[in-house]
Amino acid sequence: MSFHPFNSWLSTLLTSLSHQSLPSHPFHPSPYTLHSIKIQSFDLFPPSSRIGFLKLQATVKNEQGEWLPGAVFLRDERYVLLTVQPRIAAGSLSFVELPAGMVDEEGEFAGTAAREIEEELGMRISEGELVNLSQLALEEAVGGQGQAQGGGGTGTGTGTAKEKLGEGVYPSPGACDEFIPVFMHERRVPRRQLNEWEGRLTGLREHGERISLRLVKMRDLWRVGGRDGKTLAAVALWEGLRREGRV
Repeated sequence: MSFHPFNSWLSTLLTSLSHQSLPSHPFHPSPYTLHSIKIQSFDLFPPSSRIGFLKLQATVKNEQGEWLPGAVFLRDERYVLLTVQPRIAAGSLSFVELPAGMVDEEGEFAGTAAREIEEELGMRISEGELVNLSQLALEEAVGGQGQAQGGGGTGTGTGTAKEKLGEGVYPSPGACDEFIPVFMHERRVPRRQLNEWEGRLTGLREHGERISLRLVKMRDLWRVGGRDGKTLAAVALWEGLRREGRV
């Protein structure tokens, strides 16, 4: 009963069935009634073991014994908030991408990510609510040898030598030392909040930012954000870690 998609579906169905009381409704002479709901199967998503998919059979029939097909498959839909903004270097006035920002000399990656999320998405979160996908993936990739002597880094050298690389994605290693750690924040939100986010204008105008928000289903993220390297890296990291039950 705490599975939001189930409650939303049930509320919608009961509302539709109640409309049969109107004389103009085509089913008014012999209205249908929900008699039972049988839960047939469900899948739990790690690590919180929350319901992700639910399969049920609803018995809906009228007094004449006529019935309506009632097989229902419910899923907990994931959405991602993207930014749409001018990127002159790409020759675009409406470039779709994940929110991102530069770390200053005294800054921390998680703190910068939390600040950028607030500035670009209008969502205030704490650093502790962020999951560092890059760190999780790279720790596993190097088999426990990811810490270079003298600081954090990824060991990728041969023999005993370890390179002190940043824990993140290098978008252009042939010409630039920039690397991007990818963070994730996930929360449950009501449908009303999703509708309010879509198209919202954000960004710091005094910094020249002209940002609008775009809400995208998680399954479409790779396509909608296909020009943004950060987005594609985030999709790959999230899907790989999710297959292993780590996010």
